Amino acid sequence: MSKNRQNKFLSLYKPVHDRFERFCRARAYYDMPYEDLMNETLLVAFQKFEDLKSEKAFLAFLIGISKRVLANAKRKKKAETVPDESVLKDYADPDNVYDQQSRVDVLHRALSRLPEQQREAIILFEITGFTMKEIMKIQHCGLSAVKQRLARGRKELARVVKEELLIKTGGAL
Repeated sequence: MSKNRQNKFLSLYKPVHDRFERFCRARAYYDMPYEDLMNETLLVAFQKFEDLKSEKAFLAFLIGISKRVLANAKRKKKAETVPDESVLKDYADPDNVYDQQSRVDVLHRALSRLPEQQREAIILFEITGFTMKEIMKIQHCGLSAVKQRLARGRKELARVVKEELLIKTGGAL
């Protein structure tokens, strides 16, 4: 392993770490621990580092790999089950206070109920901060498709969050 290669990889990773972690936290919810997703993605990314065509696309490179890692993990799962509340606490953001954790939990649970492409578009745009043009490239679609996924995803997300909050508060908002 070349020290120069390792230093180059780390120099590209450090500036995008926070955005990549936010993507993994939101995207891996229910499917696998986000730390595992990050670690597996970084391992594959380092192994395939020579395939990176542009340093500017490093975050998109990581996200593309993480999508494949997550898809492979889902395929390996035999039974699709929803974890109970005790398991969900493992996915909450440890840096937030309880009230914020509760909100993050509701958001992540709601995101997990969206269709795959809508969920990904919302996470990339709203949480990770990608532009619509960048999302077009990541999702291999046109601008109108990205806009439509975001609009439909936001609408469905609002409905699901409201439903989750109604359940959580016992029907009183």
